[in-house]
Amino acid sequence: MKFNEMKYVRPDFDKIIESLENLAGRINQASNVDEIDSLFKESQQISMEFETMATLCSIRNSINTIDEFYEQEQAIFDEKSALVSNALAKVNRAIIDSKYLMELKKRYPAQLFNLMETSLKCIDEKIISELIEESKLVTEYSKLLASAKIEFDGKINNLSQMTVYANSLDRSIRKAAELKKVEFMESIEERVDEIYSKLVSVRDRMAKKLGYENYIPFGYLRLNRTDYNSEDVAKYRKQVLENVVPMAQKIIELQSKRIGIPDFKAYDIPLFYPDGNPTPKGDKDVLVKNAQLMYHELSKETGEFFDFMIENELMDLDTRANKQGGGYCTFINKYKSPFIFSNFNGTMGDVDVLTHEAGHAFEVYTAAKNIPYSNLYWPTLEACEIHSMSMEFFAHPWMDKFFGIDAEKYRYKHLAEAITFIPYGVSVDEFQHFVYENPNATIDERKAAWREIEKKYTPNKDYDGISYYERGNYWCRQSHIFSTPFYYIDYTLAQVCAFQFFLLDRQNHSEAWKKYVDLCKLGGSLSFTNLLKEVSLKNPFTEGSLKPIMDDLEKVLEEEQV
Repeated sequence: MKFNEMKYVRPDFDKIIESLENLAGRINQASNVDEIDSLFKESQQISMEFETMATLCSIRNSINTIDEFYEQEQAIFDEKSALVSNALAKVNRAIIDSKYLMELKKRYPAQLFNLMETSLKCIDEKIISELIEESKLVTEYSKLLASAKIEFDGKINNLSQMTVYANSLDRSIRKAAELKKVEFMESIEERVDEIYSKLVSVRDRMAKKLGYENYIPFGYLRLNRTDYNSEDVAKYRKQVLENVVPMAQKIIELQSKRIGIPDFKAYDIPLFYPDGNPTPKGDKDVLVKNAQLMYHELSKETGEFFDFMIENELMDLDTRANKQGGGYCTFINKYKSPFIFSNFNGTMGDVDVLTHEAGHAFEVYTAAKNIPYSNLYWPTLEACEIHSMSMEFFAHPWMDKFFGIDAEKYRYKHLAEAITFIPYGVSVDEFQHFVYENPNATIDERKAAWREIEKKYTPNKDYDGISYYERGNYWCRQSHIFSTPFYYIDYTLAQVCAFQFFLLDRQNHSEAWKKYVDLCKLGGSLSFTNLLKEVSLKNPFTEGSLKPIMDDLEKVLEEEQV
């Protein structure tokens, strides 16, 4: 079914809550495992219908943030969703407490019950008001950034459109564009600070109401992290500091020499080549057509998947006024349809979307065909990002279709930036640990902490005296910090796994691709570290795991430097 044919109907929230609570009561009274199994399936059907409407509303609201109908509908979901989650938790509690639980566990994957048990630690009636407040604040932040109307180059631009100027060959344009973005961010700085302070406060309150010392362990549970903790992540960050940061600095130094700018500044980072960065050849329709050819050549599975996406109009890629910034992939459960959202701007990032977000979409499309439980279509977030980042590398041999003679430049730049991204990614993570360990820190103290952490992991980042950044505000455009605390480290963990697929693909494509498809088929049926074990990938948390990977990547960069 085409996306525009998928009918949105506002859920009857009260009826859904009543039905779920009724099911919970019946599960508690059930006299055999078959009865519980049937009631559980009924609850899953109700949940699936609700999630489908929530997703349709969210997509259409992000496509046009000032559409009054979907703006109002999203506000209702922000208000009511926590109540539905609480009712669903009662069903999960009844199942976990059932005397027939061991019999149920013989019928379903263990991870299903692990997720249930984890979710029960994250939802309680006494934090409903905080969950509602949190959702409203995140929506407000998204709308605030989407409201950008930046006058530059005789045009009105949103934040995504300003990226074009960041890649300009003219250094004065790069700097001027950066200053215009800063001007907009400074105009909303006070409100962004207020929103984030409220988010930190409400999250800290939730955690303490549920008996946690602070938000960190609670935040990990909300991300379904059952097989590692903040100490494991801290040890991983230490590996990054020792093994990735020095390599990233070398890449930046080579870039500075390559483009002939010895006084390299932060606004020079986007420019990789003195004659300009590789840009895709053709408009959106050409890129999508080339992606379709690529996916047909890559494998039968990917060809079928991408045809499905095109035929059902499951991608919204154009940049428009009042469209939410960034990009994402989501899943419309009832229709077994992934959906890709982006803001094309004529840069190489447009091609990254057609590989990165398509990697997410291919995984959930594949998992939905192989796993009968919708709760397990997606793995946890750090595992999700393996599929997307690995797909970017599997697409390397086809970059000639998108960049022509600049394909080699793209491949080198893409790999180099994947490496230099990791120190930034762990900066975001360390910052969030500081914030939630110190929920009473002032706004200025938070910003000072960011600047200190930033200097630790990206020591040669020079903002050329731009006060907004020097005061420690660079993180304020990172939506993950606002919407999903602690999520961002997941990109770096997944990147380490994607590097392994990249290196194996260079040696044995058929083996690498089979391993990748096997991982996609597993969906979320296992936890992160168990998924890695299942397909024989190195665990980034294991001491010494990063060094051999980075050593191999350094050799590739030396061989392929353009």
